[in-house]
Amino acid sequence: MSKDARLIANHRVHVVPAVLALANPPSQRDVWLDPSVFENVDHVFHTLFDDSCDADEPERFLGISLMRQFGVTLNAAAAQAPNDTDEEYLQSPCWPDVVAAAGRLAQVMVDNDLKDLAGLHEST
Repeated sequence: MSKDARLIANHRVHVVPAVLALANPPSQRDVWLDPSVFENVDHVFHTLFDDSCDADEPERFLGISLMRQFGVTLNAAAAQAPNDTDEEYLQSPCWPDVVAAAGRLAQVMVDNDLKDLAGLHEST
């Protein structure tokens, strides 16, 4: 495995759960709106765009077309959350589009990761 491929794989370990969190409205309400829980929408965004991806070029880690669609929906929801609160994001009329885009992105990411794992298993 190349150094670049290893770097991307290491980042995806954190990116996939962040995308899955964005695709799961019941968990969002249960976790993000509970002040006693560490994770919130800001934590997910930080993990996704600051810690695990290059925020300037997230396509490298998440795929180009799905990431663009995801970014458009996320930016639309952010525009409707002027105080940047979890409640505002979850109540945004655009939030269902964010959830749907995250679900599609998560499905592709998990499928790709499983194919990569199967390939590693077959090569040993």
